Amino acid sequence: MPSSLVCVNTLVANRLMRKATIERAIGSLSEYRFVRTEVKCFESSRLDILLENSAGRSCFLEIKSCTLVEDEIAHFPDAVTIRGRKHLRDLQRQVKLGNRAVILFLIQRTDSRLFRPADHIDPAYGDELRLAVQNRVEIQVHDVDLTLQYIRPNNQIPWEL
Repeated sequence: MPSSLVCVNTLVANRLMRKATIERAIGSLSEYRFVRTEVKCFESSRLDILLENSAGRSCFLEIKSCTLVEDEIAHFPDAVTIRGRKHLRDLQRQVKLGNRAVILFLIQRTDSRLFRPADHIDPAYGDELRLAVQNRVEIQVHDVDLTLQYIRPNNQIPWEL
């Protein structure tokens, strides 16, 4: 039984983070003024958000909704995800092209203190995430403030690979 409310609607994560980036509510992304969603970045690939600052620098942001928490540790993914690995490879390609790339895990509950990849569920995703970090893809993890009336991004949560 979870010790928190859990938002299981995966669309909420993208909507929340789009709004947060427009309002510049995420400090590390506040330099970006222009926001586009569902951006085609390669032949058959889309990433969630493209941010651009006034100097024309781009930041590609991929958002993952995280609902699995065990012993106060949030994990992603909760099932094998070939598409998730593809997104990590796309982010790495963006870094090679000179762009900033961020994978943001939004923990849609309030009872976690740490994030780790779910190697016990999809070890290939964990391996690709570690490779992405080595290749300068940034990780950000945030939890939410969640009640029956609202949900909004809250604290940044530490992560371990």
